[in-house]
Amino acid sequence: MKQLFVLFVFVFTFHTTYAQNAPAFWPEITNFKKQDASKPPEQHAILFVGSSSFTKWTDVSDYFPGYTIINRGFGGSTLVDVIRYTYDVIIPYHPKQVVIYCGENDFASSDTITPTTVFNRFKTLFSEIRTVYPKVPIAYISMKPSPSRWNLRDKFMTGNHLIEDYLKKQKNAQFISVWKPMLGSDGKPKKELFVEDNLHMNAQGYAIWQKIIQPTLVK
Repeated sequence: MKQLFVLFVFVFTFHTTYAQNAPAFWPEITNFKKQDASKPPEQHAILFVGSSSFTKWTDVSDYFPGYTIINRGFGGSTLVDVIRYTYDVIIPYHPKQVVIYCGENDFASSDTITPTTVFNRFKTLFSEIRTVYPKVPIAYISMKPSPSRWNLRDKFMTGNHLIEDYLKKQKNAQFISVWKPMLGSDGKPKKELFVEDNLHMNAQGYAIWQKIIQPTLVK
C-alpha cells in the first residue's frame, strides 16, 4: 500500500511539474493531437497554420466551399512557436498547400524585435517545411493593419516587404497581401472590420480575406 502511495505521489508530481514547465501552447497542441486521434483529418488538404487570426476563423471552411481545409492556428503564437511545433501542426498532415499567417505577435512581444528578426524567423519556418515538402506550395498572408497595433505599422510593412521579396525568388511560393484592402480612404485600418478589441476581425474582415485568398488556393 505504501509503495502504491509513493508511486501515486511520483506520478502526480511528474505531471504537475511537466505541466508547469511545458513549452508555450502545449495544451493547444495536445488538443490538436486529440482531435486528430478521434477524427483523423484528410491527408493532402490545404493547411492553414499560424496565430489567432486563423484560430478565430472557426468557420473558415464555409468561406471556401469545394476546398478541404485544416485549420491549425493557435492564438497568440509567434513564428518561433510555429517553428517549434512544425512537426506537430504541419508535417503530419501531408498538406497539398500550406497557408501561413504569423508575425504580428513577434513584434508585439517585444520592442526589440526588428523586421529583420521576423524575416529570419520566417525563412527558418519556410526552410523547415521545404526540407520535408520541397514541392508543396507555400503561401504567406501579409501581416494585417490593426487599429490596436497601428503603432507597429512601419515594422509590419517592412517585415511584409522583406518576406514578399524573398518569396518572389522561391518556387511554388506566394505572398498574399491583405494590407491595402483593409485600409480606409484616410489610410488607416477600417474599424468596421474588427471586433471590440480592434485586433481580431469580424465577418466583414474575413470576407475581405476570402476574396483575396481564394484565387491562390490549390484545387
